[in-house]
Amino acid sequence: MPLLSDEKYILDLLVRNRLITSVQRKFISDHKAQQRQLLLKQHAEHHKNKAGRASDTALTLVDIIVSMNLELGDKKGQLLTEELIFQAIAEDRGLPFVKLDPLQLDLKVVTKTIPRTFAFRHLLLPFGFANGILEVAVCDPENSAVLAEIERANQLTVKRYLTTKSDIRKTLAEFFGFQSSITAAESHLARPLVDLGNLEQYVRISSTEEAASSDQHVTSAVDHMFNYAFEQRASDIHIEPKREQALVRLRIDGVLHTIYKLPKVVHAAVVSRIKSLARLDIAEKRRPQDGRIKVDRSGQEAEIRVSTVPVAFGEKAVLRILDPDILFQDVETIGFSARDLAVYKSFMSAPHGIFLVTGPTGSGKSTTLYSTLKQIATPEKNVVTVEDPVEMVHEEFNQIPVQPLLDVTFSTILRNILRQDPDIIMIGEIRDLDTAVNAVQAALTGHLVFSTLHTNDAVASISRLLDLGVQSFMIGSTLLGAMAQRLVRRICPHCSETYRMSADELRGFGLPVTEDGEIELRRGKGCQQCRGTGYLGRSGIFEIFEMSDRIRKQISGGSSETEIRQTAMEEGMTTLKEDAWQKVKSGITTPEEALRVTGGD
Repeated sequence: MPLLSDEKYILDLLVRNRLITSVQRKFISDHKAQQRQLLLKQHAEHHKNKAGRASDTALTLVDIIVSMNLELGDKKGQLLTEELIFQAIAEDRGLPFVKLDPLQLDLKVVTKTIPRTFAFRHLLLPFGFANGILEVAVCDPENSAVLAEIERANQLTVKRYLTTKSDIRKTLAEFFGFQSSITAAESHLARPLVDLGNLEQYVRISSTEEAASSDQHVTSAVDHMFNYAFEQRASDIHIEPKREQALVRLRIDGVLHTIYKLPKVVHAAVVSRIKSLARLDIAEKRRPQDGRIKVDRSGQEAEIRVSTVPVAFGEKAVLRILDPDILFQDVETIGFSARDLAVYKSFMSAPHGIFLVTGPTGSGKSTTLYSTLKQIATPEKNVVTVEDPVEMVHEEFNQIPVQPLLDVTFSTILRNILRQDPDIIMIGEIRDLDTAVNAVQAALTGHLVFSTLHTNDAVASISRLLDLGVQSFMIGSTLLGAMAQRLVRRICPHCSETYRMSADELRGFGLPVTEDGEIELRRGKGCQQCRGTGYLGRSGIFEIFEMSDRIRKQISGGSSETEIRQTAMEEGMTTLKEDAWQKVKSGITTPEEALRVTGGD
């Protein structure tokens, strides 16, 4: 009997490792046959015999146990997972366990070392090769004969690692699917050219059938890329042409990771496919273009904003992934302190006035504004947004895209927007005096206005408005307040550990530490869940000031930015560095991450 279906061995192991209780053991024994039939029925189509997928039909006892969604021993709220079971098996059999991280895998090692059908049949995945040793992940700890066959065929040494069946199956499908699409597209697109000097080139034109086949492969490759980006929680996809190849990089938690290296000949076809989906001009490669794609992700809509620009070696495309789950959040969960949340809610409930959100690109301004509008939008209120471009289409808002070619700009729309009877107006960005004056005018006539500015901190928004030419008395009478924000990476909860650091050392880094002696902090050691970075997810840090009588007088009197900032701090404003330090002390992020995003502030 295969080890993974050996009932006595598996159940004894799980009980011995306290992964299940004796009561759960009896439940598994009594219900395993019924659960097996249920699984076979649910996955009848998925488990049909196909070339290279024979092992998919073999349900093991481990598969059946995982599908029961049992609690982890006597730990309430935690489930017994496939990974925990395989870790226990690996430890018991004296094998190293590996958690496959797709971002760390080499596409060529995975797809070129072992034939596709062989890899799927035996569910094994090569993931590393160095010094004549091939590292192979398997889910069957007793497949020594298969590994010996690989050693004989390739004249190398195989080092075996244990991992979960689902990880192997998913990674094989993703990598071989993408690789086969790219290889097939390359074979169709790579045609020899006869060089006739500067006069002309002899080009072989593909037949209709070949062109259609090539399009199909490129379409499949782009679909793989999108699915992969969603699975990895990426915020952006970068497709960058280089001299010999093209790179595909994903931005995850604010950091770019190279995931694919495409043949140069495929790059133009991939970009053309993306431009076609975004309804851009495929023939135009000399001008920057912007567009958007709406995609269905497991029954839920998401949007991808597309930007293309000509660079030295071709056309670069950057795709911003706009996930509703990220853009529309509860305002209370995005990272506000108790004081800042109370101040922010007062702005949200104000009858009229202007509130400004500041920060660089990628600091979370869109998430904050969309989450705010979602929370205050009701059937009794008319919410109008003016955006360049519209980030996420939402039916509760009346969203107007800026179109400069048609003279539809922030300022021209704002001149006419009041005739649309708005209650709340969101302006994507105040860029010039005309837009600023019209925004102020809207606030003066009883409307609540939200907008963004590109400044380093909250108080600098006053200086920015003055620099644009807005009169000081208009700022004082309409501005509710302003907020600067940044995004810091959260410490990974799966590998978080405590450590101590002296207050003097922390102060030397520039953090506003008021404590003395050693301070207990947290950091991530690095694990498979966080890809060894120690961070998983992001949180906002904020600096909010609200307009007061003192600050109005200072604005009217021409006080400096430094004087106004001092007054705001005396009245309770927490600076970005202070808020970052509070999140370090709370174990949300690390001193290094706090300094990374606030070092220049």
